[in-house]
Amino acid sequence: MILVTGGTGLVGSHLMYELIAQGETKLRATYRTIESIEPVRDLFKWKAKENTKQAALLFEHIEWVEADVTDIPALTEAFDDITFVYHCAALISFNPRDFERLQKINVEGTANVINLCIKNKVTKVCYVSSVAALGNSKGAITEETHWEANKENSVYSISKFASEMQVWRGTQEGLDVVIVNPGIILGEGFYKQGSGVFFKKIKKGLDYVVPGSSGFVDVLDVVNAMILLMRSKQVNERYILVGHNLGFKQVFEQIAIALQVALPTKKVKKWQLELAWRLDWVASLFGKKRRLFRTTARSAYTQVIYDTTKIKNQLAFKYTPLEETINRIANHFNRQ
Repeated sequence: MILVTGGTGLVGSHLMYELIAQGETKLRATYRTIESIEPVRDLFKWKAKENTKQAALLFEHIEWVEADVTDIPALTEAFDDITFVYHCAALISFNPRDFERLQKINVEGTANVINLCIKNKVTKVCYVSSVAALGNSKGAITEETHWEANKENSVYSISKFASEMQVWRGTQEGLDVVIVNPGIILGEGFYKQGSGVFFKKIKKGLDYVVPGSSGFVDVLDVVNAMILLMRSKQVNERYILVGHNLGFKQVFEQIAIALQVALPTKKVKKWQLELAWRLDWVASLFGKKRRLFRTTARSAYTQVIYDTTKIKNQLAFKYTPLEETINRIANHFNRQ
């Protein structure tokens, strides 16, 4: 049986649909609140081309277990008769005030999952990390780029790097693993968080774009790469998953075109971003919720390139064209 932690998240929900669609019928997923399951059911309906009966049949293959990765007793029950694990559960936050929560959920939670994998002699584990756990480089960033502890790292980056250390520790105890490091994941659903916010804000009208660049990837490419890696002979390796190294301006313009709204035309300058996060910090001293942090402001004007040669060479993996990805998501977003 397959276990998916974080089954109600963007990656987890798309992953489960693909696994079931490809013939996997024994699937267990963790959730934290019963309300979080409904968006997954809705996503299944959409992916099944709104065929309610087919979606319901696919959805019934999931055995839901209420278990937080920090709750060892509940998590222990979830591991009963499990042979393969996709560890997708994580907290995403760049707020320094969330440092302890990030350590608790991402690092301690991953340690709990790895310990139970070892205890239950799980055959193989796929851990969803992030490009945030990779080091920085003036050139293209690869899987071998060394991560350095410094003040430029976000609290999220620190937690994901430490989480990977727990996974690598598992390999020293005989566990077979693969790690994926996706860039900014674009996918249907979950428009209140992650890249889904791009579509929401651009639809309302976004005048400004930031000058930086990053790596973007379709959620379907992420989950298909995960499934391929789990079914392959590759073990104890990490893989960058980035389909497109692009500027935020180019991506935002493509989203605006797909949503049929006005293109953002004003570019925010580096000094404006540096001023903005400082003013946001000052405002937080008077009770205002923070919206911009030093690390996110600087990533907004930083030029980054990720090398995806490894997975292309080893698995002959191909990525979905950006326009196709964005048009598909926009179609779903407009029907919400």
